[in-house]
Amino acid sequence: MADRLAEAISPYLRSHAANPVDWYPWGEEAFAAARERDVPVLVSIGYATCHWCHVMARESFSDPELAAYLNEHFVAIKVDREEHPDVDAVHLAAAGAFTRDLGWPLNVFVTPDDAAFYAGTYWPPVPVQGRASFRQVLQAVTEAWTQRRADVDTIAGELSAALSSAGEAFAPGGEELPPVEIAAAAAALAAAEDTAHGGFGTAPKFPVAPVLRFLLRSDGSGAGPGVALAVRTLRVMAASPLRDRLEGGFFRYATRADWSEPHYERMLYDNAVLLDAYTSAAARTGEDWARETALGIARFLLDVLRVDGGGFASAQDSESTVDGVRTEGGYYALTADDRARQDPPALDRKVLTGWNGLAVGALAHAGFVLDRRELVAAASEAADWLLAHHVVGDGVLVRASLGGVASTAVSTLEDHGMLAEGLARLACVTGSVRYADAARTLVDRVIDAGLSAPGSGDPVLAARGLAVSPDPSEGAYPSGRSATASAALTLYDLTGDSRYRSAAVALVAPLAAAAASQPIAFGALLDVVARLQGAHEQVVVVMPSEESTRSSSGGVLDVARTLDHATVVVATDSQATELAANGFALLEARSTIDHLPTAYRCLDCVCRLPVTSAEALRAQLT
Repeated sequence: MADRLAEAISPYLRSHAANPVDWYPWGEEAFAAARERDVPVLVSIGYATCHWCHVMARESFSDPELAAYLNEHFVAIKVDREEHPDVDAVHLAAAGAFTRDLGWPLNVFVTPDDAAFYAGTYWPPVPVQGRASFRQVLQAVTEAWTQRRADVDTIAGELSAALSSAGEAFAPGGEELPPVEIAAAAAALAAAEDTAHGGFGTAPKFPVAPVLRFLLRSDGSGAGPGVALAVRTLRVMAASPLRDRLEGGFFRYATRADWSEPHYERMLYDNAVLLDAYTSAAARTGEDWARETALGIARFLLDVLRVDGGGFASAQDSESTVDGVRTEGGYYALTADDRARQDPPALDRKVLTGWNGLAVGALAHAGFVLDRRELVAAASEAADWLLAHHVVGDGVLVRASLGGVASTAVSTLEDHGMLAEGLARLACVTGSVRYADAARTLVDRVIDAGLSAPGSGDPVLAARGLAVSPDPSEGAYPSGRSATASAALTLYDLTGDSRYRSAAVALVAPLAAAAASQPIAFGALLDVVARLQGAHEQVVVVMPSEESTRSSSGGVLDVARTLDHATVVVATDSQATELAANGFALLEARSTIDHLPTAYRCLDCVCRLPVTSAEALRAQLT
């Protein structure tokens, strides 16, 4: 039996390399083998920190007898959903035709042409409470394939046709943004608040960080009910078991309404977007709990998740071994001294471009607002690493890497948008034209590709007409569409070029009505809509030198740190000149007065007279 997973980029695939199952990685080789043998294909999708993926691996994929049956009757493909999000999106959409309980592990049975005809998630090794065992499922699929092939082909063909047309209704386009009542969306979220325990809904309880970030900016520079709702929720979560007090990071979700009994995996995307939200809360409220929670998350990113000379691992596992016993969450029940004597839960050290872009932007934001230069330095280090290792050839993005070795998986709109936004935000707090120009290049490539990821997408899916658009709704982090629109809007603020505003409108307009009616699923998109509907406010702070930026306190820069609703740019005199020369028109003719830190408050790139005192800047803002 060939060992095809041992050198995979994905730690998830590597963890299955020793299984008795004859796994293939995602690619044409597996489907060619299935055609040659005339057998169905099992596409099994998961990720390295998925608890139930671990359970099914131990119970079923490590069972020699079950593996022998699987190898005889199927070709088996193992997929890391984080490395291949488009593959996951297509098969998740197909699985929805067979089960309402979608999740991971996701196991989809397909023809050699990758047409799905049955699917499910976790199956136990023996029947439990009316739930079939995995062995029974395999036998039933084999019987259908060999005895009722015509029925299988009909189901597969009809579902493939439906998937091929999916997503067309939400294709980017349109020059006008439909009217969206931002206040009504915030009110709908308030109506869904769990007033007993905080957050939204009952259980399982997720932090839905994009929604919180939207609410924090839903009332412009004021402190309306949306802001109050977000602050209440963030305060409750900070004090709940969802947060690891010792290492600072947040777990993925809680299994109970009171935020207790967390599911203990810790994801980069959750913590990056939550860092952003707590930083915004600190800017809005000035309260210590928000600042301390944000700094704790940043500490978790830097001390636990940082790998590969500056990049960040995708996640930390939910399971670990404590005193020789495999446990989920046991590590987090230990004191600091006891933890030091145990091996921590393993990291999925795979570096994903998009999620790292979220971290870059969040760290830059936190470093500026909280006046912690080491966080800005960490954001710059990660950005430099990504630009050196994940941008190749003629600007082509790498989706993922491990130990500096690039995956063959194609990059997505998520990668372009999240990295572009992270770089643009970093440029705003560092004054670096290099970061600003790199962000502009990424967004320009998306615009040139018709507001989609450059390239033809996953080749295996494309060859079968299954390049289905991912679900545009958002849960734990922004969609690729929302991230790209946000990056485009930031570039509009920096350049004044209406092409970027038009791109943002075209990306979000087809989903605006859905977002208004389902705000819990479209937090990041609603944030972009709110920015599009309001005036574009920018504040430029020009400093005499880099040293003055590091040492300045009590002046216009401190006021600028509180302006979470505006695009704030900090640059030295020389940086402002260089940015303006490179097309970032917001910085044209922006310079210090009498070598003092100088602030320019602007609306749609039209600026008021410069001021050099905190009191004068506050007066302009009222």
